[in-house]
Amino acid sequence: MARLFRALTGAWLIIHKSLVTGAERKGAGHRTLPGVWRRRYSRAPTKAALCLPAMEYQDAVRALNTLQTNASTLEQIRREQERGQKQGTLEAMKSFVYRAGMTIEELDQLAIIHVTGTKGKGSTCAFCEKILHNYGLKTGFYSSPHLVQVRERIRVNGKPISKDLFTKYFWQVYSRLDESKDTDSGPMPAYFRFLTILAFHVFLHEKVDLAIIEVGIGGAYDCTNIIRRPVVSGVSSLGIDHVSILGDTMEKIAWQKGGIFKPGVPAFTVPQPSGPMAVLVERAKEIGCSLQLCPSLEDFQSEGEKLSLGLAGEHQKSNASLALQLCRTWLQHHHHPDFPLLQGSQDFAREYVRQQPPISSGFCPTTAMIDGLRDTEWLGRSQILKRGPVTYYIDGAHTIGSIKACVKWFREHSVKEAQAVRGSVVQVLLFNTTGERDAAALLKLLMPCQFDFAVFCPNLLDTAQNLNADQKNYTVSLENMLSRCLVNHRAWCKLTEVKRDSLWSLPGSTLESSTTLVKKGDLDEGMLLFHEPEREQITTRALVFPCINNGLHWITQGRDPDLQPTLANPLNVNLAGAATLKEASTIQILITGSLHLVGGCLKLLDQSLSQ
Repeated sequence: MARLFRALTGAWLIIHKSLVTGAERKGAGHRTLPGVWRRRYSRAPTKAALCLPAMEYQDAVRALNTLQTNASTLEQIRREQERGQKQGTLEAMKSFVYRAGMTIEELDQLAIIHVTGTKGKGSTCAFCEKILHNYGLKTGFYSSPHLVQVRERIRVNGKPISKDLFTKYFWQVYSRLDESKDTDSGPMPAYFRFLTILAFHVFLHEKVDLAIIEVGIGGAYDCTNIIRRPVVSGVSSLGIDHVSILGDTMEKIAWQKGGIFKPGVPAFTVPQPSGPMAVLVERAKEIGCSLQLCPSLEDFQSEGEKLSLGLAGEHQKSNASLALQLCRTWLQHHHHPDFPLLQGSQDFAREYVRQQPPISSGFCPTTAMIDGLRDTEWLGRSQILKRGPVTYYIDGAHTIGSIKACVKWFREHSVKEAQAVRGSVVQVLLFNTTGERDAAALLKLLMPCQFDFAVFCPNLLDTAQNLNADQKNYTVSLENMLSRCLVNHRAWCKLTEVKRDSLWSLPGSTLESSTTLVKKGDLDEGMLLFHEPEREQITTRALVFPCINNGLHWITQGRDPDLQPTLANPLNVNLAGAATLKEASTIQILITGSLHLVGGCLKLLDQSLSQ
């Protein structure tokens, strides 16, 4: 492996230079917004605040990035959690909330819908947001991760808060926390904790009618779980993910997810395997909440019409059903005339039969609900972009369950498109994973798609220095990102049973044979491409690129009219297979495995998302 990293040093030099040094990041983290109170109970701005000029959005994001937890610290947190020190997360969050100028009692005033799950929780929240906004309510929505800009995580009325508002509220919270860290003997909160605190601050100051809060990881010890009195809670489909934090079985994960249940607060879930469902039922009994199972979407009658969903995929039906139940319960709680509160609906002493929760009854959705389901958009999930002869199938699936759903969706829509095309169709996989996920298991599920090419790259937009602060990531080392790509590449080649001497690979990997190094100039420009002549026995060609930009440019071969050209132009490299892409009637690209990969691609493909 050491040999590999030495070979890559030249290509990645620019990336290293583009990263902010620790000293610079520390300096960025001590700026203060003029006019912000030193403490919640103080009306006087600090001296530093009076001297510094007004901050801009990118200044705020750079300061936020100083709160990112590096890889070694993340490992320490994981070890602490294994030793049972998880409850400290919620106690620390309470301290941060007070230091930021809020109280837990103020958070109690937010009319919250709290949603957890392994897959589908974001889509469920998006459905809820659209439906309740259609009722004329001012909605707040907190989710993660972001795709292009960090302010996407905090939405008001269906849109990310503006750069001006993000900057204003960011420095209010950051300054209070920064200036109290010594007097209160407390540190600054980590990245996700800070954004959670910021979201609560925004929703309180913007006076939203309701806040839809998506859990980050798990539930019981997630920092969003300082919420004490949500109106209703929801659990979407469960699966295996984040095993080092949540546990290595679905039952352990279900226990964590059920931790968002609150006494006397109704909760809903979708069909789950028997083991984790039994755990959810037990958690509901212990905590004292009413857990109900959502019916199928077909049980919601709409005057004889079939409900239409704005999000593609069969799996979205259960998310839509959960959203309908959460919205109806919220409206009942607030005495909306469309859904009067039924007598006895607050009886939480329910009997569970065979560890199964009772099934909630369907109902006739209102026009606001019907339109909301139909008009919901959720970027990066089952999204299709058509650009001339190139079609991008974009889905941030990164778990076993979500990849299965992604494959079903992609095969259905790509086959339909191919049948309408005259001439050849070439299919390409663009893939990466993050964290501890088993890439080999995910890639195995993608095999039925029979891709002509598989491309692997880190979640880095470009090798140049024009990366914006929103997509900086200090939590993963460069070596880890490169190693991950090689592991994914190796796993794919093993699955496709391509012979070693037929691969396009990186030197120094176990796949290396008599590869031909691209000329030095190309390597310095970030090409990082190594290849061999195409052989007849080759089945699926696998490539590794240093960044998303170069990967997409090679795949599209200049045929996407909206994809901006790059200085390190991979089209000049005479790689076997390029002619296949150039001559194809249609190029279908499935982008999956990581929401961060999806975010980088969308930044390149849709310039409006950066505005």
